[in-house]
Amino acid sequence: MNMDSQSLAAIVSARLRKRRQSLGIRQKDLAELAEIAVHTLSNIESGKGNPSLDVLGRLLDCLGLKLTIEPNGQRDGTHTTSATPAITEHP
Repeated sequence: MNMDSQSLAAIVSARLRKRRQSLGIRQKDLAELAEIAVHTLSNIESGKGNPSLDVLGRLLDCLGLKLTIEPNGQRDGTHTTSATPAITEHP
Protein backbone atom coordinates (compact mmCIF):
# COMPACT_ATOMS: atom_id res chain seq x y z
CA MET A 1 0.00 0.00 0.00
CA ASN A 2 1.42 3.36 -0.98
CA MET A 3 0.76 6.30 1.29
CA ASP A 4 -0.15 9.47 -0.58
CA SER A 5 0.33 12.92 0.97
CA GLN A 6 -3.41 13.47 1.50
CA SER A 7 -3.91 10.29 3.48
CA LEU A 8 -0.75 10.98 5.51
CA ALA A 9 -2.03 14.49 6.30
CA ALA A 10 -5.38 13.01 7.38
CA ILE A 11 -3.67 10.51 9.69
CA VAL A 12 -1.42 13.15 11.24
CA SER A 13 -4.15 15.75 11.66
CA ALA A 14 -6.61 13.31 13.22
CA ARG A 15 -4.03 11.90 15.63
CA LEU A 16 -2.87 15.34 16.78
CA ARG A 17 -6.42 16.60 17.28
CA LYS A 18 -7.53 13.44 19.13
CA ARG A 19 -4.53 13.53 21.47
CA ARG A 20 -4.91 17.26 22.19
CA GLN A 21 -8.58 16.78 23.00
CA SER A 22 -7.95 13.70 25.16
CA LEU A 23 -5.48 15.74 27.22
CA GLY A 24 -8.00 18.57 27.57
CA ILE A 25 -5.69 21.13 25.94
CA ARG A 26 -7.19 24.05 24.04
CA GLN A 27 -5.82 24.86 20.59
CA LYS A 28 -4.71 28.25 21.89
CA ASP A 29 -2.64 26.65 24.65
CA LEU A 30 -1.04 24.03 22.42
CA ALA A 31 -0.19 26.65 19.81
CA GLU A 32 1.50 28.73 22.49
CA LEU A 33 3.47 25.75 23.81
CA ALA A 34 4.58 24.77 20.29
CA GLU A 35 5.32 28.41 19.41
CA ILE A 36 3.02 28.50 16.39
CA ALA A 37 -0.05 30.56 15.49
CA VAL A 38 -3.47 29.22 16.48
CA HIS A 39 -4.50 29.56 12.84
CA THR A 40 -1.57 27.34 11.83
CA LEU A 41 -2.57 24.68 14.36
CA SER A 42 -6.18 24.84 13.23
CA ASN A 43 -5.10 24.29 9.63
CA ILE A 44 -2.88 21.37 10.61
CA GLU A 45 -5.63 19.71 12.66
CA SER A 46 -8.15 20.13 9.85
CA GLY A 47 -5.76 18.58 7.30
CA LYS A 48 -5.43 21.85 5.39
CA GLY A 49 -1.98 22.70 6.74
CA ASN A 50 1.30 21.10 5.82
CA PRO A 51 3.61 21.49 8.82
CA SER A 52 7.36 21.52 8.47
CA LEU A 53 9.17 18.70 10.25
CA ASP A 54 10.27 21.23 12.88
CA VAL A 55 6.68 22.30 13.63
CA LEU A 56 5.43 18.71 13.57
CA GLY A 57 8.22 17.73 15.96
CA ARG A 58 7.30 20.51 18.40
CA LEU A 59 3.62 19.51 18.33
CA LEU A 60 4.43 15.84 18.86
CA ASP A 61 6.76 16.72 21.75
CA CYS A 62 4.14 18.93 23.43
CA LEU A 63 1.57 16.14 23.15
CA GLY A 64 3.88 13.35 24.31
CA LEU A 65 3.81 11.65 20.92
CA LYS A 66 6.46 10.28 18.59
CA LEU A 67 6.48 9.61 14.88
CA THR A 68 7.90 6.36 13.61
CA ILE A 69 8.16 5.16 10.04
CA GLU A 70 8.32 1.42 9.60
CA PRO A 71 9.28 -0.20 6.32
CA ASN A 72 6.82 -2.61 4.80
CA GLY A 73 6.63 -4.41 1.52
CA GLN A 74 9.48 -6.02 -0.35
CA ARG A 75 13.05 -4.82 -0.32
CA ASP A 76 14.74 -4.43 -3.67
CA GLY A 77 18.28 -4.69 -2.46
CA THR A 78 18.86 -1.47 -0.58
CA HIS A 79 15.42 0.20 -0.66
CA THR A 80 12.02 -0.72 0.71
CA THR A 81 9.11 -0.34 -1.64
CA SER A 82 6.91 1.51 0.87
CA ALA A 83 6.68 2.59 4.49
CA THR A 84 3.92 3.04 7.02
CA PRO A 85 4.00 6.01 9.44
CA ALA A 86 2.66 5.70 12.96
CA ILE A 87 2.19 8.29 15.67
CA THR A 88 2.29 6.78 19.12
CA GLU A 89 2.53 7.94 22.72
CA HIS A 90 5.92 7.88 24.33
CA PRO A 91 6.74 7.71 28.04
